[in-house]
Amino acid sequence: MDRILQNYLDTFQSEQSLPKTDKSTTFEHFVNYIVIHELYGDEFNVMDVHTGGGGDLAIDGIAIIVNGKLVSSKSEVADLVELNKYLSAEFVFIQSKTSSSFDGAQIRNFLDGVHEFTTPGGSVRSDLISELTEVFNFIYENIVRFTKGKPSCKVLYACTGKWTNDANLSEKARKGKEAIEDTNLFSDVEFSPLGSAELQDKFLRSRGVPSSEVKFSNRITLPQIPGIKESYFGVIPAPEFIKIVTDSSGRLRKSVFEDNVRDFQDYNVVNQSIQETLQDATNKGRFSVLNNGVTVVARELDTTGDTFHISDYQIVNGCQTSHVLFHEMSELDDSVQIPIKIISTEDEEVITSIISATNSQTQVSAEDLYALGKFQKGIEEHFRTFDDKKALHYERRSNQYSTATGVEKVRIITKAQQIKSFASMFLDEPHKADRYYSDLRANVGSEIFRDDHKYDPYYTSAFALYKIEFLFRNSGIFTDYKPARYQLIMLFRYLAGVDNVSPSNSNKIEKECDVICKALWDDTKASRIFTEATKIVDEALNGTPVNRDIVRTQTFTANIRDAAKELMKARS
Repeated sequence: MDRILQNYLDTFQSEQSLPKTDKSTTFEHFVNYIVIHELYGDEFNVMDVHTGGGGDLAIDGIAIIVNGKLVSSKSEVADLVELNKYLSAEFVFIQSKTSSSFDGAQIRNFLDGVHEFTTPGGSVRSDLISELTEVFNFIYENIVRFTKGKPSCKVLYACTGKWTNDANLSEKARKGKEAIEDTNLFSDVEFSPLGSAELQDKFLRSRGVPSSEVKFSNRITLPQIPGIKESYFGVIPAPEFIKIVTDSSGRLRKSVFEDNVRDFQDYNVVNQSIQETLQDATNKGRFSVLNNGVTVVARELDTTGDTFHISDYQIVNGCQTSHVLFHEMSELDDSVQIPIKIISTEDEEVITSIISATNSQTQVSAEDLYALGKFQKGIEEHFRTFDDKKALHYERRSNQYSTATGVEKVRIITKAQQIKSFASMFLDEPHKADRYYSDLRANVGSEIFRDDHKYDPYYTSAFALYKIEFLFRNSGIFTDYKPARYQLIMLFRYLAGVDNVSPSNSNKIEKECDVICKALWDDTKASRIFTEATKIVDEALNGTPVNRDIVRTQTFTANIRDAAKELMKARS
């Protein structure tokens, strides 16, 4: 391994709090992260996509991306289908070797493993591979929802050497790829060999923020507005606009829509109308007067004449238009002019007000807009009051800490993780954490993220999630318990001595959180309590292995909660 790649690997290991003992596994996590991050565009837990080990079909990483979300269970897929009314999927399979050269036998073995994953039966599979196989099968059971055609499949083999298009290696890759294509399950199968140079490039891209340079000639400069550095309104040729929504590989930048209150709604009546306009030779020239356009908010903006360099930006309105334009790229030319506002500001309150105002005339629920409020900023600021081993970083917007130095990735808490951990620890609903998209989403604004809530339970539950993930990574707890991580977080509260938790808007909750945090901050005590929690889970399962089907039931939650209460009562 060359010095540059080794340096990147060491940086990654430190940021992810991974043990230094197993270099090959760390390398697998490294490759999984930089590959999936490029496709997914948001932070995720590297442990959740790592499949290496016994019964892994020679596959070290699997990512299943459904409707733009990284999923690992059938329930998550079902929720997304119910929420979006369509199904779009992408499968990513990864194999990583620290060897300095590509190995033909290993490449073919890997591709054979991917082929076997797509077929029923076959070799013995690990629990995680079996669960992901169930997700794979469930997706194809809902094939009627494939409004965009069959899923795509990306297969990537990585090592620390250099791919030289060796004829023997290329032929082995071709045959393995052809076997996967012959399943007729995918719209396309893409095999990519990754050597040291490609891995270095992907690592650097994983740490950047979106940046684009476009020509914006037909514009007017808006008058000075409080809280806004610069703002412009006008029209931009569609090919120039596409630069804003795509990355250097021509893929859609999903991360630039994170501040949009609604995801792409597929081809509903409105989006079909946009599509028809672009496909009509006459009407596409009228696009600028038929469409409301797009609003881009950039935290950095440099202008030189008609050239605009925007960085760290979000498309806060126009998500539907942007997606249709991307899908219809083949129909676009300079005759298609896109109405656009480009606003430069770093004021978070201004950004929030822009998002709310630009979406006020669309059918957006209060729940969708709620997460944009001041309470989110408050959580972020509260997290910042802790340092060193107590530090956490609340990610209100996608890739917020991607360029920050000295930030451990495992200490970054996303909105989804915050909702799940809070509901588990303080609402006693860990069984709903696996169904965040439906069951917990409705709680936002009423039981979660209420303006009168104290920030303490949010930090406390988030730190509990960080702590248990740290123990999983460093062998403090067997990874077999990962499907029950949110049940273990709930049990921790009881075993730390907090039974009947006070309302999250009361002063008493601060003292209760202090009790829990003192236990979490004490490494020895935290490890002991979590280990004790696993024993309660074992007793409730009565010899049955931990699996998602069991832990997502309310009955299981009630059983382990009652067991914890009885245990603490006996000790008092």
